[in-house]
Amino acid sequence: MTEQRFVHAQWSSRLAFILAASGSAIGLGNIWKFPYLAGDNGGGAFVLVYLLCVVAIGIPIMIAETMLGRRGRQSPINTMRTLAGEAKASSLWRYAGWLGVIAGFMILSYYSVIAGWAMAYFFKINSALFEHIDAANSTRLFEYFKSSPEFLGIWHTLFMVATMFVVSRGVSGGLERLSRFMMPALLLVLLILDVYAMNSGGFGRGMAFLFNPDFSKLTGEGVLVALGQAFFSLGLGMGSIMVYGSYLPPDVSIARSSLLVTAADTLVALLAGIAIFPLVFANGLSPSMGPGLIFETLPIAFGQMPGGWLFGMLFFALIFFAAITSAVALIEPAVAFLSENQGMNREKACLYSGVGCWLLGLGTVFSFNIWSEVKWLGKTVYEWVDMLTAEIMLPVGGVLIAIFASWVMTRADSEAELKLHDPRHYQAWLILVRYVAPIGVALIFLDALGVI
Repeated sequence: MTEQRFVHAQWSSRLAFILAASGSAIGLGNIWKFPYLAGDNGGGAFVLVYLLCVVAIGIPIMIAETMLGRRGRQSPINTMRTLAGEAKASSLWRYAGWLGVIAGFMILSYYSVIAGWAMAYFFKINSALFEHIDAANSTRLFEYFKSSPEFLGIWHTLFMVATMFVVSRGVSGGLERLSRFMMPALLLVLLILDVYAMNSGGFGRGMAFLFNPDFSKLTGEGVLVALGQAFFSLGLGMGSIMVYGSYLPPDVSIARSSLLVTAADTLVALLAGIAIFPLVFANGLSPSMGPGLIFETLPIAFGQMPGGWLFGMLFFALIFFAAITSAVALIEPAVAFLSENQGMNREKACLYSGVGCWLLGLGTVFSFNIWSEVKWLGKTVYEWVDMLTAEIMLPVGGVLIAIFASWVMTRADSEAELKLHDPRHYQAWLILVRYVAPIGVALIFLDALGVI
């Protein structure tokens, strides 16, 4: 590869990459979205399908996406263009990069709104409103909060400003520094909440719901949601892993790092479910409460705990930090592209990207209040953005990455990047990414559409 490239910074170490990539994956997808999707889709059966999707499809594609990123050393769009030229393939492959960048941009537009809820609850949990609160009042307060476009708009704005500030600081000064201490702290707080959930009175029912599969409650649409959640939670198909891979030093094992990131991401999702569902059943709530699940259940627990206001503030603060480590990964591909192709400095690229994302996010803000009755084919703006990205764009983008890495890129190039010492490991990855991942995604799509 002899052409001139835009010069990227690099992670300072393998640990820095693992923490940053874990931070990009571990966020609202694990703590907010995974529990409520599991609740909406029958619990244990959904969790089992989700785990199968992570192992058989998610891990191979994460390895492939990281590999392409390190090979290209550019934004996803330019990486796909460059690597297609290197493989003497069609220049149309650059649109796979565009798909990821646009998907990440769209996801951040509503991700920012939900993260704004966590910021607001950081302050709300310290008020007397949540002291000894019951389920009915918790739900009422949350609905009142969502009904105000002014409140949601302010917190959406504050979160976007915080995100763009971190991104503007660059790789080592912003992305890496933020990840180093936030991920261990989040894990510690989740473990504390898990211990509390064990003594909540609903632990047995929560565990049965989460880990006892009842496939009669799982539909074809639920399987597609589980697949989309695997991509969403791991950050696949949205350009984040590819651009983070572009900052990866050449001596770091892609496969080992990808496995560690996936393990951390999946562990946090399960720990969140273990903390939340016992509290749901202990307080007589429904597990299928939708996007407001953690904002309606956890305040009840914090209101009953000795010193609950402190744990509550800490929890919602860490949700915010987990969200922001994912948010910077979602916007980083767009910032990298503007820096490379438009000659913008990082600060200007952040400003343009942030303002655009903020404007798009207003559609989600209004979906919960003044536009709540404005629907197309039964879905609000937020529901359409969520469905299009998680259930269509991310899986399709992931399949395109799998096909390119295994069929278009030469075996010599992929072997040189992966550096797998045992040929059997490379062969296993190649089979999974070449056949299992694309066919699995295709079958899940066809089943959800009722074709099979």
